[in-house]
Amino acid sequence: MFEVGGLLSLIWLVIVIWAIIKVASSPAGAGAKALWIVILLVLPVIGFIIWFFLGPKG
Repeated sequence: MFEVGGLLSLIWLVIVIWAIIKVASSPAGAGAKALWIVILLVLPVIGFIIWFFLGPKG
């Protein structure tokens, strides 16, 4: 049986991976992409929230 914390962690991991893929496929420059990916990896929760509101659109 799954633990609730383990399931939530798995869901969060999928969300962060999705955000990284969206950043990598965005039209932003290479430096901006690298910065967003580092932010998402180092600060996954806060980084995702910041990226969601301020990140590259498209």
